[in-house]
Amino acid sequence: MALKKPTVPFKGTPEQEAELKAAIAELKTQPGALMPMMQKAQEIYGYLPIEVQTMISDETGIPLEKIYGVATFYAQFALEPKGQYQISVCLGTACYVKGSQLVLDKIESTLGIKAGHVTPDGKFSLDACRCVGACGLAPVMMINGEVYGRLTPADVAGILAKY
Repeated sequence: MALKKPTVPFKGTPEQEAELKAAIAELKTQPGALMPMMQKAQEIYGYLPIEVQTMISDETGIPLEKIYGVATFYAQFALEPKGQYQISVCLGTACYVKGSQLVLDKIESTLGIKAGHVTPDGKFSLDACRCVGACGLAPVMMINGEVYGRLTPADVAGILAKY
């Protein structure tokens, strides 16, 4: 399986790298430390790009393939950064039957990215989720926690224009 080329280049700082290496040094002797190390790395960088996974591998001796496998298995880990504006479209049952997939498709075509990615300028990231608890407003999307409900694909351009 080939790794996807990220849409946003990695921009880690020497300070972030030093913080990560200190955390790894503190954790690496503990059994089951990989998950806490990866969680700390994501806390430091905001996501787990291949460069960060490689640092963890180099510092611990854990094969990069194992780290990548954990990063892609658990939904808590992101392989790309989040945008300045984080869009989440609900694909839960109530939203889905009322057309949320069409709303998601429209956002993808408008922004030129698929769910799980970020625009090259880092302005928008797009995710699909399973329920935001606003079923009465279905279909729903959120942008940085602000809920937009009773959506149609025609609503997308106007909402995105605000950002």
